[in-house]
Amino acid sequence: MSTIHDLKPEIVWKNFHLLTQQPRPSKHEEKVRAFLLSWGKEHGVETFADETGNVIMRIPATPGYENRKTIILQGHMDMVPQKNPDVEHDFVKDPIQTWVDGEWLKAKGTTLGADDGLGVAMAMAVAESKDLKHGPVEVLVTYDEETGMTGANKLKPGTLKGDILLNLDSESEGELYVGCAGGLDTEASGRYASKPRPAGYKAFEISVKGCQGGHSGMDIILCRANANKVLARILYNLFEKSDAKLVSFAGGNMRNAIPRDAEATVYVKDSAKAKRIVVKAAKEIMTEFAQTDPAMEVSFEQCACRNKYVEESTAVGYIKAILACPDGVERMSQSMPGTVETSNNLAIVKIAGGRVSVITLMRSFVDSAKIALSQKISSALSLAGLSVRFKGGYSGWAPDNDSEIRKVMEDEYKKLFGKKPAVMAIHAGLECGIIGGIYPHLDMISMGPTLKSPHSPDERAYIPSVQKVWDYLKAILEAAPLKK
Repeated sequence: MSTIHDLKPEIVWKNFHLLTQQPRPSKHEEKVRAFLLSWGKEHGVETFADETGNVIMRIPATPGYENRKTIILQGHMDMVPQKNPDVEHDFVKDPIQTWVDGEWLKAKGTTLGADDGLGVAMAMAVAESKDLKHGPVEVLVTYDEETGMTGANKLKPGTLKGDILLNLDSESEGELYVGCAGGLDTEASGRYASKPRPAGYKAFEISVKGCQGGHSGMDIILCRANANKVLARILYNLFEKSDAKLVSFAGGNMRNAIPRDAEATVYVKDSAKAKRIVVKAAKEIMTEFAQTDPAMEVSFEQCACRNKYVEESTAVGYIKAILACPDGVERMSQSMPGTVETSNNLAIVKIAGGRVSVITLMRSFVDSAKIALSQKISSALSLAGLSVRFKGGYSGWAPDNDSEIRKVMEDEYKKLFGKKPAVMAIHAGLECGIIGGIYPHLDMISMGPTLKSPHSPDERAYIPSVQKVWDYLKAILEAAPLKK
């Protein structure tokens, strides 16, 4: 049975394996940053960290290619930490365990980190290779892309010397991305009055598990179940048809991952009636999502709890706000058929201990549409008494129809594979928009190997696509435009 060490191209998979051994969840990039700096020194590559923590490498042109424009190969060092409930894994300490399943590389119950470990591994492969033909190359590896694009936002003018930027963070081989959606985070919070458990009431936990989840940009069009929404629907039915009382609610843990699991603790007096209500509501919802989320499970189990509950009218207001908050595809693009224009991910909900918090991530190619959606979200959440603020906003990346590197890449793809690549925009946040705002002269394209279900434990990389993208990248570097 093959392992990652048997895969081709060896130079890319070797470096990706090294990255899987470095713990690198967002906000905890210290170890992978130190690894990259050490790796660069070991391979004789000029490597340094800027004042904020991005890692930059510089590779001189091979003889005869000094007159080419400098290409920046760009990816991010962090990964989304998601795991299945039955898997013991500490993303701050433990390496990722990989395995080969036919033509796919997967991780054992966790995210794989191919987003964007494979992009970084390809840039490392270029840096260490001795037989490639290329002009001057820079490598930019940013940090904290997944939770705020912090590294890209803090990049300083003058740090990079390049003319062209190839972002290696796309997830479909054969597709060139020339534009991306902008984003905006919602953070809503509030406090509530609590009451002690009334006599004669027992505590029960309602759990929603097994939803597919996925990337809140790439997978939002698949209309998968959002565990926060599912749980809120069940609770709405329970509160409407019984005297249940909400103790706590917890769902989702990453702003850019569609919530897969959520759970709530409630007090009920008539447990048999409450169970019937939950089972009926759950059955209806699971039927609705039978195609997209066939593994969804809903349980109603007695538990030990002596915590205070949320005052009844307040609890109902919170559940109604969660239900009213937009989630999923808001609007499809008119200029790019088949592409999501605007969406929202109701990412994280926490109600416990007198405090409530709701976090969402909006995406849109159109800034005015993003603002309109933020107003809808604010209206729904503020009606429940929550204080709403928005942060982390960034504009999208608009396509450049005069791109010089785009023509080169289209031509080279056709030479290699006998057909033209698809050219499109992506409903995910790429760092190109931010970097382009700091370096407006850059000619930018995004590409990458095929990944499925990033930001979830189902993440997997299509092994044959990695060889294709590597061959393609080598051809692009050799055909880089001349300096003017």
